[in-house]
Amino acid sequence: MAKTDSLAPTEQRAATTPAGLGLAALTAIVVGSMIGSGIFALPSQMAGSAAPGPLLIGWGITGVGMLTLAFVFQTLARRKPHVDGGVYGYAKAGFGNYIGFTSAFGYWASAFMGNVAYLVLLFATLDYFVPGTFTEGTTVSAIIGASVLLWVVHFLILSGVQTAAFINVVVTIAKVVPILTFIGVAIVGFKAGLFTADFWGHTTQIDGEPLGTTMHQVRNMMLITVWVFIGIEGAAVYSQRAKSRTDVGKATVVGFLAVLALLLAVNFLSYGLMEQAKIAGLADPSMAGLMEEQVGSWGAGFISLGLIVSLLGALLAWVLLCAEILRVPAEETVMPEVFGRENAHGSPAAALWLTNGCVQVVLVLTLFLPSTYTGLVYMATSLILLPYLWSAAYQVLLAVRGETYGNGEGRTKDLIIGGIALIYAIWLVYAGELKYLLTAALFYLIGTVLFVWARREKGQPLFTAVEWIIFAAVAVAGVIGFYEIVSGGIEVFNA
Repeated sequence: MAKTDSLAPTEQRAATTPAGLGLAALTAIVVGSMIGSGIFALPSQMAGSAAPGPLLIGWGITGVGMLTLAFVFQTLARRKPHVDGGVYGYAKAGFGNYIGFTSAFGYWASAFMGNVAYLVLLFATLDYFVPGTFTEGTTVSAIIGASVLLWVVHFLILSGVQTAAFINVVVTIAKVVPILTFIGVAIVGFKAGLFTADFWGHTTQIDGEPLGTTMHQVRNMMLITVWVFIGIEGAAVYSQRAKSRTDVGKATVVGFLAVLALLLAVNFLSYGLMEQAKIAGLADPSMAGLMEEQVGSWGAGFISLGLIVSLLGALLAWVLLCAEILRVPAEETVMPEVFGRENAHGSPAAALWLTNGCVQVVLVLTLFLPSTYTGLVYMATSLILLPYLWSAAYQVLLAVRGETYGNGEGRTKDLIIGGIALIYAIWLVYAGELKYLLTAALFYLIGTVLFVWARREKGQPLFTAVEWIIFAAVAVAGVIGFYEIVSGGIEVFNA
């Protein structure tokens, strides 16, 4: 006992908890977090936004931007190994307690909103097997089923994070199989003439509307690309539970490259299987519709089953991440202390109850509000933009200051990579629609109650002078967002 009393909190945890998550488990968390519903709905969502030419440009921007973000998380894990909590820890270390809080809260809100989207699509997909029972996933029967599933996952995770992480590895392997099958079928059925028919989208119309200019098409697809990559930071969020901090960076880059290859193959091959306007009109999961076109009804059933497995795995991974992103700041007086407490199995119980309680509330709201899967996706995506921005900005800050760099050690590479990632993050904020950014600000404003609770709990001052200015900006934007929602100018969950 005396030996651990002299250690720092992070070192105490390492000395008193079981062996942490290895490279395979961390990589599975990254891949499992990113491969959820997005890749299965990708063909129709992209076809409704951009033709192949603009799509190439957009994926080029996304590929470079997200790869630099992956390198940012890899570099920060190496240079700041004692900073825990990923996007939260980097924001706090670089820009103070309140920015750290907004990063953690934004990430958490994005994650639990994404879980609602997963549950809605899961039961919409189950309707393929029991037609008319769950329709679009927002019927009474669908919400009841989603609620039961949510609490089954909740109690599974309460039994231990290590157990849930192992299940995530198995599920991640299982859900990649139907995606690879689709890619194989698409390669055989690919028609170059369909792919190049209207390469720049000059004549294609979706629901009677033209696609617009090349830049307009590129901008329209950007939030969708962020959604399919959310989870890239998953290993960094779990840095405190890793066997080795170097595995965090490796898992991030390996997971990103694997998922990028799958996304590009699914997206571009689909344009050679069916006319773009028809792809855009397919019901989600649109991959199932394309598969049915190529091989018959068994193909749609196979993809639908794969999506169900994928959604179950992603739901598990994201409930884990939701709890973890609350637990770490709770240990540092940024979130209320209760969210840092763990049960006998090492699971942050209070954080889980808050997370899944909020998911349950939003699930019920989808019965009464105009709700679509895409609207939930956009809402989840808009909430995570600032956490990504702060992480990129922190790497730039370290490189500019020379912090963690020894005499003669070059900083140019890290400065360039961090700069590109920061520019990309700013571009994403611009590409996101104003209504989602205002709604996100309202989330931050409401969430500040937790920050005030935590600071009062420890007798800490609320804000620094700069943080008061930041809070004022959040409050103004949040009030505007609230007015727009109440007046009907913004439909929160409707795309």
